[in-house]
Amino acid sequence: MKRSRQESLSEKIYRFRAIILLITIPLLLISFLLFLMPRITDGIIISSFSDGGTSVLTGRRFSPDRRFVSKSYAVIFDAGSSGSRVHVYCFDENLDLLPIGKHLELFRQLTPGLSAYASDPQAAAESLESLLVEAENVVPQGLRHKTPVRVGATAGLRALEGDASDKILQAVKDFLGDKSSLKFQSDWVTVLDGTQEGAFQWVTINYLLGNLGKRYSNTVGVVDLGGGSVQMAYAISEKDAAKSPKSTDGEDSYVKELFLKGRKYYLYVHSYLHYGLLAARAEILKSMEGSENPCILGGHHGSYKYGGSVYKASAPLSGSSFTECQRAALKALKVNESTCSHMQCTFGGVWNGGGGDGQKNLFVASFFFDRAAEAGFVDPKQPVAKVKPTDFADAAKRACELSLKDAKSQYPDVGGDNLPYMCMDLIYQYTLLIDGFALDPWQEITLVKKVKYRDSLVEAAWPLGSAIEAASVS
Repeated sequence: MKRSRQESLSEKIYRFRAIILLITIPLLLISFLLFLMPRITDGIIISSFSDGGTSVLTGRRFSPDRRFVSKSYAVIFDAGSSGSRVHVYCFDENLDLLPIGKHLELFRQLTPGLSAYASDPQAAAESLESLLVEAENVVPQGLRHKTPVRVGATAGLRALEGDASDKILQAVKDFLGDKSSLKFQSDWVTVLDGTQEGAFQWVTINYLLGNLGKRYSNTVGVVDLGGGSVQMAYAISEKDAAKSPKSTDGEDSYVKELFLKGRKYYLYVHSYLHYGLLAARAEILKSMEGSENPCILGGHHGSYKYGGSVYKASAPLSGSSFTECQRAALKALKVNESTCSHMQCTFGGVWNGGGGDGQKNLFVASFFFDRAAEAGFVDPKQPVAKVKPTDFADAAKRACELSLKDAKSQYPDVGGDNLPYMCMDLIYQYTLLIDGFALDPWQEITLVKKVKYRDSLVEAAWPLGSAIEAASVS
């Protein structure tokens, strides 16, 4: 039998040359393109917030290196009653914060707030110019036209009478339309309602703590004391949410539904207008109008301006009194004057949310932290402190024993405009926690100024929650 000759390798390659070329040429082209792409794109593909707050990617990320990530910026102004603040945030495609320089946000502030310009709307708008310039400078020039700038005015503007608030908002809209290089729409300048402010604050703190996406019982509750209003927000069970009282016409709903990090939350939130720290001063002074006030440090005789009104602010000859001032604070809170039509109420006949696991761990922010630091019972250099409501009472007792002259040396970091009210402010904060929100005097609460996020500290303020909420719908 004749043996067949074995085919050589070169003959096999020649015979299957068409198939080999069909496979190898595309592979070579793909390899060549992958080699060139990082050089062409420099690895950075940009995203931006589009209309309505949705994040829109304009390309893909080619490298797993953290230097090459999708970026989006957001600029948010917090126009509060005590001052104006600007926050600039940078996110990656997973809604994680990216550094802006050495920090995870740009934060700048100035005083006074927009409400101080009630009779001069143009001056109110122009007061934001220095903040706007700083915000624009940290946003890459090529992204400025894609980066939204939004202004959320809070209780200070809500408290203005007549059309003063509308005129200021229109002046701010005109100012940003003319001066800003950022993406701007007229309806992005608005008066934030109190429940939005409280909800955004809750989102901010729980986001920074890494709680979003976990069960509601693993989140923390928030009390945020601003100048014109105070907000309480905490997550409740679906069962308790179903039993919440129905809001009457013109009132905000007690429960907000949020979908964050793949989980649905039922958020109890309520904002108490006129019960922020600066507004409460006016209420306490108003309750004893025409006479000396036992909440004012001895030796002070002057007036207090708030919301376009002026109130007499003079101390009795005997100086301030803890007991008498506490009575005035209770009167201002109307704790004993309001009827409760629900099963459980805070002050003013407001439903308290029913309590539960979402409220057991409370983070208390803004003026609570500031006054505690100034009174000396927390370290102002530390962003978080564990305290009890009784600490505010103890600090108030010490403050009320001082004259204005002695207080200057006792509280060197307190400005002259705030110093006469140290007794009043601390008593009001204690009364708000104990008689207003019915906390146990010995319950441990967390005072918070900033929250550690990875290796950085981030301001515990509602604008971050606003940006996260907007980006979460994408």
